[in-house]
Amino acid sequence: MLQEIKKARVQSPSSINTFKQCRRKYFYNYIEKLPQVSNIHQVRGNIAHSVLEDFFDMSITDWTIENYQQKIKVEVQQLLVRFWGEYNGKLNGLGLNPDKERFYFEETMLMLLNWSNHFIEDMEKTGLPINEAFECLTPIRELQYKSEALGVRGFVDAIHHVGNEIHIIDYKTNSKFSFSNSIRLQLGIYSLLYKETHGIMPDRVGIFFLRQKMKTIAVDEGLLEEVKLEIMDVHKNTQSIEIEDYPRTVTGLCKWSTGQCDFYKTCKPHDNR
Repeated sequence: MLQEIKKARVQSPSSINTFKQCRRKYFYNYIEKLPQVSNIHQVRGNIAHSVLEDFFDMSITDWTIENYQQKIKVEVQQLLVRFWGEYNGKLNGLGLNPDKERFYFEETMLMLLNWSNHFIEDMEKTGLPINEAFECLTPIRELQYKSEALGVRGFVDAIHHVGNEIHIIDYKTNSKFSFSNSIRLQLGIYSLLYKETHGIMPDRVGIFFLRQKMKTIAVDEGLLEEVKLEIMDVHKNTQSIEIEDYPRTVTGLCKWSTGQCDFYKTCKPHDNR
Protein backbone atom coordinates (compact mmCIF):
# COMPACT_ATOMS: atom_id res chain seq x y z
CA MET A 1 0.00 0.00 0.00
CA LEU A 2 1.09 3.59 -0.64
CA GLN A 3 1.01 4.56 3.02
CA GLU A 4 3.44 1.74 3.89
CA ILE A 5 6.19 3.09 1.63
CA LYS A 6 8.71 5.51 3.07
CA LYS A 7 8.51 8.91 1.42
CA ALA A 8 12.07 10.19 1.24
CA ARG A 9 10.94 13.51 -0.21
CA VAL A 10 7.75 15.29 -1.24
CA GLN A 11 7.11 14.71 -4.94
CA SER A 12 5.43 17.00 -7.45
CA PRO A 13 4.11 16.61 -10.98
CA SER A 14 7.47 17.93 -12.23
CA SER A 15 9.59 15.56 -10.16
CA ILE A 16 7.44 12.53 -11.05
CA ASN A 17 7.54 13.35 -14.75
CA THR A 18 11.30 13.90 -14.52
CA PHE A 19 11.70 10.46 -12.92
CA LYS A 20 9.63 8.87 -15.68
CA GLN A 21 11.64 10.66 -18.36
CA CYS A 22 15.09 9.84 -16.96
CA ARG A 23 16.04 8.56 -13.52
CA ARG A 24 19.53 10.01 -13.78
CA LYS A 25 18.08 13.45 -14.45
CA TYR A 26 15.89 13.01 -11.36
CA PHE A 27 18.99 12.16 -9.34
CA TYR A 28 20.91 15.25 -10.48
CA ASN A 29 17.91 17.53 -9.97
CA TYR A 30 16.23 16.32 -6.77
CA ILE A 31 18.93 14.44 -4.87
CA GLU A 32 22.21 16.12 -5.78
CA LYS A 33 20.30 19.37 -6.41
CA LEU A 34 22.65 20.53 -9.15
CA PRO A 35 21.88 23.99 -10.55
CA GLN A 36 19.58 24.17 -13.58
CA VAL A 37 19.93 26.47 -16.56
CA SER A 38 17.03 28.83 -17.11
CA ASN A 39 15.62 29.27 -20.63
CA ILE A 40 13.27 31.64 -22.40
CA HIS A 41 10.39 29.15 -22.43
CA GLN A 42 10.46 28.81 -18.65
CA VAL A 43 10.84 32.55 -18.06
CA ARG A 44 8.11 33.63 -20.44
CA GLY A 45 5.85 30.89 -19.05
CA ASN A 46 6.29 32.40 -15.58
CA ILE A 47 5.55 35.85 -16.98
CA ALA A 48 2.36 34.66 -18.70
CA HIS A 49 1.18 32.97 -15.49
CA SER A 50 1.81 36.19 -13.55
CA VAL A 51 -0.23 38.19 -16.05
CA LEU A 52 -3.19 35.82 -15.83
CA GLU A 53 -3.05 35.72 -12.05
CA ASP A 54 -3.04 39.51 -11.65
CA PHE A 55 -5.54 40.13 -14.46
CA PHE A 56 -8.48 39.28 -12.23
CA ASP A 57 -7.46 41.93 -9.68
CA MET A 58 -8.13 44.73 -12.16
CA SER A 59 -10.74 47.35 -11.34
CA ILE A 60 -13.96 47.02 -13.34
CA THR A 61 -15.89 49.92 -11.81
CA ASP A 62 -15.70 52.00 -15.01
CA TRP A 63 -16.59 49.21 -17.41
CA THR A 64 -19.42 49.77 -19.87
CA ILE A 65 -20.87 47.64 -22.62
CA GLU A 66 -19.02 49.89 -25.08
CA ASN A 67 -15.54 49.78 -23.53
CA TYR A 68 -15.10 46.51 -21.61
CA GLN A 69 -13.51 44.56 -24.45
CA GLN A 70 -10.90 47.26 -24.97
CA LYS A 71 -10.33 47.50 -21.22
CA ILE A 72 -9.59 43.78 -21.05
CA LYS A 73 -7.11 43.85 -23.91
CA VAL A 74 -5.35 46.97 -22.62
CA GLU A 75 -5.02 45.41 -19.15
CA VAL A 76 -3.45 42.24 -20.56
CA GLN A 77 -0.94 44.25 -22.59
CA GLN A 78 -0.03 46.53 -19.68
CA LEU A 79 0.47 43.57 -17.35
CA LEU A 80 2.75 41.86 -19.86
CA VAL A 81 4.87 45.01 -20.21
CA ARG A 82 5.05 45.29 -16.41
CA PHE A 83 6.05 41.70 -15.75
CA TRP A 84 8.45 41.56 -18.69
CA GLY A 85 10.21 44.47 -17.05
CA GLU A 86 10.18 42.82 -13.63
CA TYR A 87 11.83 39.74 -15.17
CA ASN A 88 14.43 41.88 -16.93
CA GLY A 89 17.31 40.48 -14.88
CA LYS A 90 16.45 36.88 -15.72
CA LEU A 91 15.84 37.75 -19.36
CA ASN A 92 19.22 39.45 -19.62
CA GLY A 93 20.82 36.36 -18.13
CA LEU A 94 19.58 34.26 -21.06
CA GLY A 95 21.89 36.04 -23.46
CA LEU A 96 19.22 36.66 -26.10
CA ASN A 97 19.92 39.31 -28.72
CA PRO A 98 17.37 42.17 -28.88
CA ASP A 99 15.62 40.80 -31.95
CA LYS A 100 15.15 37.38 -30.37
CA GLU A 101 13.81 38.85 -27.13
CA ARG A 102 11.42 41.05 -29.10
CA PHE A 103 10.19 37.97 -30.97
CA TYR A 104 9.36 36.14 -27.71
CA PHE A 105 7.74 39.25 -26.23
CA GLU A 106 5.49 39.69 -29.25
CA GLU A 107 4.69 35.98 -29.38
CA THR A 108 3.70 36.04 -25.71
CA MET A 109 1.57 39.12 -26.34
CA LEU A 110 -0.30 37.27 -29.10
CA MET A 111 -0.90 34.31 -26.77
CA LEU A 112 -2.35 36.53 -24.06
CA LEU A 113 -4.53 38.45 -26.50
CA ASN A 114 -5.79 35.10 -27.79
CA TRP A 115 -6.68 34.17 -24.21
CA SER A 116 -8.43 37.53 -23.74
CA ASN A 117 -10.55 36.93 -26.85
CA HIS A 118 -11.70 33.59 -25.44
CA PHE A 119 -12.41 35.24 -22.09
CA ILE A 120 -14.56 37.89 -23.77
CA GLU A 121 -16.50 35.14 -25.59
CA ASP A 122 -17.04 33.34 -22.27
CA MET A 123 -18.32 36.56 -20.71
CA GLU A 124 -20.84 36.98 -23.51
CA LYS A 125 -22.03 33.38 -23.16
CA THR A 126 -23.02 33.93 -19.53
CA GLY A 127 -25.78 36.33 -20.55
CA LEU A 128 -25.05 38.36 -17.42
CA PRO A 129 -24.28 42.07 -17.10
CA ILE A 130 -20.57 42.59 -17.77
CA ASN A 131 -19.56 43.20 -14.14
CA GLU A 132 -21.41 40.09 -12.98
CA ALA A 133 -20.00 38.05 -15.86
CA PHE A 134 -16.45 39.04 -14.89
CA GLU A 135 -17.02 38.06 -11.27
CA CYS A 136 -18.68 34.80 -12.31
CA LEU A 137 -15.66 33.84 -14.44
CA THR A 138 -13.03 34.90 -11.91
CA PRO A 139 -11.34 31.68 -10.74
CA ILE A 140 -9.68 30.78 -7.48
CA ARG A 141 -6.01 31.24 -8.37
CA GLU A 142 -2.56 29.91 -7.54
CA LEU A 143 -3.35 27.46 -4.76
CA GLN A 144 -0.85 25.01 -3.33
CA TYR A 145 -2.20 21.59 -2.40
CA LYS A 146 -0.13 19.17 -0.35
CA SER A 147 -0.84 15.65 0.85
CA GLU A 148 1.16 14.24 3.74
CA ALA A 149 -0.37 10.80 3.18
CA LEU A 150 0.56 10.72 -0.50
CA GLY A 151 3.83 12.62 -0.14
CA VAL A 152 3.01 14.89 -3.06
CA ARG A 153 2.14 18.52 -3.70
CA GLY A 154 1.13 20.72 -6.60
CA PHE A 155 0.34 24.32 -7.52
CA VAL A 156 -3.00 24.83 -9.27
CA ASP A 157 -3.29 27.79 -11.62
CA ALA A 158 -7.07 28.20 -11.59
CA ILE A 159 -10.19 26.55 -10.16
CA HIS A 160 -13.44 27.45 -11.90
CA HIS A 161 -16.98 26.79 -10.70
CA VAL A 162 -18.95 26.20 -13.87
CA GLY A 163 -22.59 25.79 -12.91
CA ASN A 164 -22.53 22.87 -10.49
CA GLU A 165 -19.19 21.59 -11.78
CA ILE A 166 -15.63 22.15 -10.61
CA HIS A 167 -12.98 22.60 -13.29
CA ILE A 168 -9.23 22.74 -12.59
CA ILE A 169 -7.26 24.56 -15.28
CA ASP A 170 -3.55 24.98 -15.93
CA TYR A 171 -2.04 27.48 -18.38
CA LYS A 172 0.64 26.44 -20.86
CA THR A 173 2.54 28.17 -23.64
CA ASN A 174 3.24 24.84 -25.39
CA SER A 175 3.26 24.82 -29.16
CA LYS A 176 1.50 21.43 -29.31
CA PHE A 177 -2.26 21.38 -28.74
CA SER A 178 -2.36 17.87 -27.29
CA PHE A 179 -2.47 16.01 -23.99
CA SER A 180 0.86 14.25 -23.50
CA ASN A 181 1.21 11.55 -20.85
CA SER A 182 3.06 14.05 -18.65
CA ILE A 183 0.18 16.54 -18.86
CA ARG A 184 -2.36 13.81 -18.07
CA LEU A 185 -0.32 12.81 -15.03
CA GLN A 186 -0.02 16.41 -13.85
CA LEU A 187 -3.77 16.96 -14.11
CA GLY A 188 -4.46 13.64 -12.41
CA ILE A 189 -2.28 14.66 -9.46
CA TYR A 190 -4.18 17.94 -9.16
CA SER A 191 -7.46 16.01 -9.17
CA LEU A 192 -6.23 13.61 -6.51
CA LEU A 193 -5.02 16.44 -4.28
CA TYR A 194 -8.28 18.33 -4.72
CA LYS A 195 -10.33 15.29 -3.75
CA GLU A 196 -8.21 14.59 -0.66
CA THR A 197 -8.48 18.22 0.46
CA HIS A 198 -12.16 18.87 -0.27
CA GLY A 199 -13.68 15.40 -0.19
CA ILE A 200 -15.04 15.55 -3.74
CA MET A 201 -13.56 15.01 -7.17
CA PRO A 202 -13.35 17.88 -9.62
CA ASP A 203 -15.56 17.21 -12.63
CA ARG A 204 -13.04 18.18 -15.28
CA VAL A 205 -9.37 19.12 -15.49
CA GLY A 206 -7.62 20.71 -18.40
CA ILE A 207 -5.10 22.97 -20.00
CA PHE A 208 -5.63 26.36 -21.54
CA PHE A 209 -3.09 26.21 -24.35
CA LEU A 210 -2.50 29.94 -24.74
CA ARG A 211 -1.65 29.60 -28.43
CA GLN A 212 -4.92 27.80 -29.05
CA LYS A 213 -7.76 27.31 -26.56
CA MET A 214 -8.81 25.26 -23.56
CA LYS A 215 -8.91 21.48 -23.64
CA THR A 216 -10.31 19.41 -20.77
CA ILE A 217 -10.90 15.79 -19.77
CA ALA A 218 -13.38 14.25 -17.36
CA VAL A 219 -12.13 13.08 -13.98
CA ASP A 220 -13.00 9.58 -12.78
CA GLU A 221 -11.78 7.08 -10.20
CA GLY A 222 -9.75 5.29 -12.86
CA LEU A 223 -7.60 8.38 -13.37
CA LEU A 224 -7.09 8.82 -9.63
CA GLU A 225 -6.06 5.19 -9.13
CA GLU A 226 -3.66 5.45 -12.07
CA VAL A 227 -2.04 8.51 -10.49
CA LYS A 228 -1.76 6.84 -7.07
CA LEU A 229 0.20 3.99 -8.64
CA GLU A 230 2.54 6.45 -10.35
CA ILE A 231 3.19 8.27 -7.07
CA MET A 232 3.76 4.98 -5.26
CA ASP A 233 6.22 3.83 -7.92
CA VAL A 234 8.31 7.00 -7.64
CA HIS A 235 8.41 6.88 -3.83
CA LYS A 236 9.38 3.20 -3.98
CA ASN A 237 12.23 3.80 -6.43
CA THR A 238 13.70 6.99 -4.95
CA GLN A 239 14.72 5.71 -1.52
CA SER A 240 18.38 5.47 -2.49
CA ILE A 241 20.84 8.35 -2.67
CA GLU A 242 23.33 6.36 -4.77
CA ILE A 243 23.75 7.43 -8.39
CA GLU A 244 24.01 3.79 -9.55
CA ASP A 245 20.36 3.31 -8.63
CA TYR A 246 19.32 5.99 -11.13
CA PRO A 247 20.28 4.76 -14.61
CA ARG A 248 20.39 7.03 -17.64
CA THR A 249 17.67 7.03 -20.25
CA VAL A 250 19.42 8.17 -23.43
CA THR A 251 16.97 9.74 -25.88
CA GLY A 252 16.64 12.79 -28.08
CA LEU A 253 15.85 14.76 -24.93
CA CYS A 254 19.53 14.53 -23.90
CA LYS A 255 20.66 16.84 -26.73
CA TRP A 256 18.81 18.32 -29.68
CA SER A 257 19.47 20.83 -32.44
CA THR A 258 18.81 23.93 -30.32
CA GLY A 259 19.72 22.80 -26.81
CA GLN A 260 20.46 20.06 -24.35
CA CYS A 261 19.52 18.70 -20.93
CA ASP A 262 20.64 20.90 -18.04
CA PHE A 263 22.85 18.06 -16.82
CA TYR A 264 24.25 16.95 -20.19
CA LYS A 265 27.85 17.89 -19.40
CA THR A 266 27.71 16.17 -16.02
CA CYS A 267 25.88 13.09 -17.26
CA LYS A 268 27.79 12.65 -20.57
CA PRO A 269 25.14 10.29 -21.96
CA HIS A 270 26.90 9.93 -25.31
CA ASP A 271 30.33 9.21 -23.84
CA ASN A 272 31.10 5.56 -24.65
CA ARG A 273 34.05 5.31 -22.30
